Amino acid sequence: MTRIAIAGAAHPHVAYATAEVDKSDGFTLVAVSDPSRETAERWASPYAAKVFTDHRQLLREVEPDVVMVAGIYGDRGQVVVDALNAGCHVIADKPLCTTLEDLDAIAEAAGRTGRHVSVLFEKRYYPVTLAALEIVDSLGTIHGVTSSGPHKLNRPTRPDWFFERERYGGVLNDLAVHDIDAALLFTGLTSGTVSGSIVDGMYGVATLSGPGAVITAGVDWMNPAGSPVHGDYRMKLIGTGGTAELLWARNRLVLTTHEQAPYDIPLPAGYRPAELPLKALAAGNEPDITTERSILATRIALLAQQSAENGGGPVPWAAE
Repeated sequence: MTRIAIAGAAHPHVAYATAEVDKSDGFTLVAVSDPSRETAERWASPYAAKVFTDHRQLLREVEPDVVMVAGIYGDRGQVVVDALNAGCHVIADKPLCTTLEDLDAIAEAAGRTGRHVSVLFEKRYYPVTLAALEIVDSLGTIHGVTSSGPHKLNRPTRPDWFFERERYGGVLNDLAVHDIDAALLFTGLTSGTVSGSIVDGMYGVATLSGPGAVITAGVDWMNPAGSPVHGDYRMKLIGTGGTAELLWARNRLVLTTHEQAPYDIPLPAGYRPAELPLKALAAGNEPDITTERSILATRIALLAQQSAENGGGPVPWAAE
């Protein structure tokens, strides 16, 4: 039995962990911590899990196998480090942390302890993404990736910390990291430069340039309230042999090649955000969203955020 604890439950994506407890006899939720006891109790109650307001006390008293981190963004870095130092594996909602200093501390702790850190980049597991990975070779060499990630702000329901820069961390760090991770999968880029631009904290673009490819990821909190979807997420892969349009919100993958007009690719079943990472950890394996990739995508997003806040100049990045 794999013992899961939740350290920080401020974001509803904490349900990614409880969904796996609900669907598998191999997982049990043993404890929940959050500075708000009411929040911790709300998530712990259905599972008769222990409740804490201090994650360090939880780690000392419960000694879980895996910790799900989904608290206030600015608090996450220290929680991840503490969980690693306690000998736990970590699955985390994005963003993993909000500063490069926190990210360096996470990388050091993961390397020293040998524990895994897996950010739940859920777009990897969407049926559209899985299908695109199967047909990507038909596109030839991919020279361009463009993505758009509009989100509804839903301001009346957003907590106060979401509008505080130090606690939130910025729109590129929060939203662009998903598309950065996906674009690296499709292009195979391992080094290059990244720059960022942000308007009014609500709209931002991260641009990655590397050998033979350019990636642009536009994200925002400006999707109109009248939209039928929370986010009309999409990505276009532009290759020497054709293009593929990943219409995530519409659950469609449209392929166009030099030989064929646009047509929809059949989609496989997808996976829940924490399904494969938790199964891998339970089996004693590193998840497919590895510590290295979790840290790399986070680092690029943080560098894009930093670039945007310092004039927009390009910053080098490289996989370790």
